[in-house]
Amino acid sequence: MNKKTVVTCIYLFISQMTSANSVDEMFNSYQKAGVSTIKSNAGKNLWDKSFTANTSNDTRSCTNCHGSDITKAGEHARTGKRIEPMAASVNPKRFTDVKKIKEWFFRNCKWTLGRECSAQEQADILSYLNSQ
Repeated sequence: MNKKTVVTCIYLFISQMTSANSVDEMFNSYQKAGVSTIKSNAGKNLWDKSFTANTSNDTRSCTNCHGSDITKAGEHARTGKRIEPMAASVNPKRFTDVKKIKEWFFRNCKWTLGRECSAQEQADILSYLNSQ
């Protein structure tokens, strides 16, 4: 192995450990909030579900911006800005910062569902995204 390969392997290993620690921290906080069972399949169903999130009766779902295949990049519905893949398997940096995870759940749940996501909904969605 050359030096570049070793550095890349170490980086990926550390990224995955950081991601696992952040996800575990989030799951622990959900359990403290009363979530007893985290269901990845419920997260997938919520991800695909359409909501009427505003007074103009627009229907929205997570797939509007992120797409149905979370291993591929998405595009913001309003701005057209590229959104990196949500699947942890292809984007190891995705769930490495608890603060960002919380921020994006807050922002995206309000935009998509018209309200904040419950701890159960967040746990299920994070489980789904992290398992892909």
